[in-house]
Order: sequence, then C-alpha cells, then structure tokens
Amino acid sequence: MNYRHSFHAGNSADVVKHSLLIALVRALQQKPGALTLIDTHAGCGLYDLGGEQAQRTGEAAQGVLRAFADANPLLDFYRTAVQAVNDVDEPRFYPGSPQVLAQLLRPQDGLILNEKHPEDANILRGAMRGTPAAVHERDAYEFWLAMLPTRTSRGVVLVDPPYEQTDERARITATLAAAHRKWAHGVSVIWYPLKDRVTHQQWKRQLRALGIPKFLTIEHWLYDEDMPGIYNGAGLFIVNPPYAFAQALPPLLESLRAALAPQGHRGEIAGTWLND
Repeated sequence: MNYRHSFHAGNSADVVKHSLLIALVRALQQKPGALTLIDTHAGCGLYDLGGEQAQRTGEAAQGVLRAFADANPLLDFYRTAVQAVNDVDEPRFYPGSPQVLAQLLRPQDGLILNEKHPEDANILRGAMRGTPAAVHERDAYEFWLAMLPTRTSRGVVLVDPPYEQTDERARITATLAAAHRKWAHGVSVIWYPLKDRVTHQQWKRQLRALGIPKFLTIEHWLYDEDMPGIYNGAGLFIVNPPYAFAQALPPLLESLRAALAPQGHRGEIAGTWLND
C-alpha cells in the first residue's frame, strides 16, 4: 500500500489520528514533568488541501470538512489545531502530526522529528520554522531506537509510516520489540491503515506475541462490511496509554464515528486491549 500523505491529508484517518494524539498528549500533560515527543515519519508538516495532489483524491471532504461541519464539542481541540494554521474558518491548509505536536508543547517539552526523504525533509524544516522542533533525516527505524530512552523521564514516539514496503509491518514489529526492551515504560503510538480484517488479525497476533502488557488497539472501520481492494479505515496501536486517556476514550470515539460515518453506513470504532 502506498500512503503518500500529500494525497490523503485531512482524510478520515487524519481526523481520528490527530484527535486521539491530541487527547493522549493532553492526558500526559496533566502531570507537570517534561515530555519528549518524537515523530519517526514526520512527512512535510503542512499540506495544501487546495493543491493538485489533495484535490486529485478529494479525501478531505470526507474527513476534516466533516469534522468542521459537526457541532460535537468533543472535537473542539481537533478543530482548534487545524484552525491554527488557517486564516479563515474553512480549512485550506492541513497540519501534519509535527504541527499538531508543536502546538501542544509546553516550555518544558521537546519535539524531535524525522523524515528520510530529502525533499520532504527540506519542506518540513520550512514548515517547522519558528518552533523548537529538531529535524533529522534518517532511516525511521534506526532513528526510533537511537532516540530511546528519551532524555526526559516521559515521552511519546509516533510511528506513522506510508506502508510502501511489503515488510513495513515486520519492521514495526521487530523495532517495537527492541524499543520496549530499551524503554518499557514509554508511550508508543503506531498508525496503520485497514484494508481487510484477515490481514489485520494476523498482524495483531504477531504483536500480541510480543507480550507487551499495556497495549491498546483502536480500530476505525468506515464501512459496515469490508469493501474489497480499497481503504476501509485506519487505527492506532498505543503502548502504555495513560489512565486519563483510556478513561475518556469512549465518548471521543463515538463522536468520531458519528462525524465520519459514510452515507449509508454506521461505521465502527472501538478501543480494546490487545492482551485481554
């Protein structure tokens, strides 16, 4: 699967990912201790929804634009993050995860970004100008392990690959196992697309075998049954989510399901513990 983000910026997967990422970081920030936020596949940082690539797919219409048309106050933090990079109410630009994370930084927090592709890394540096973010240009999986343990006692690693390589899931599984050995208490967030339930269940079995105790999986299925050969949704694996985040999750998930359900479908979104 090729998930070059400029084609998909602001789609339903972004709405879910960024809503949950904001809620997760805010929950961690209930404690005053410093956080190190790390993004292993940072992309360009900012995307033009009016650009040729985004317009070619038109996916923002079923994602961020639906979130903006929904009045549910549980989506307010998400909408605020998008509005922060726009001069008008309806979004023309979409913040990637680096921009979303930068908006959440407190003075004591740090942000470290990585983007392997030189052209995208150069665009990312421009997009992050004026923020305290450090930008690296390395292999994402080597970078992931090299950053651990974080310099602060607490941190979050976001892993959001394009799934262009056939071994992407295997690399994530192996690197997560090594990362957990180095940083057992750290919070790891792994984004993934959902194409069919059989493939996803196979990967979940492999991840379950790692024996990581606090391992939450959140799956957002757009359609009431799998649509063969197309994108059916997306989700997050979260290692060591804070208690406050997990407790507040059900109403936020329901608000996302309701806002993003395609016409004629109810959709499904749920969080479950992988090792229950």
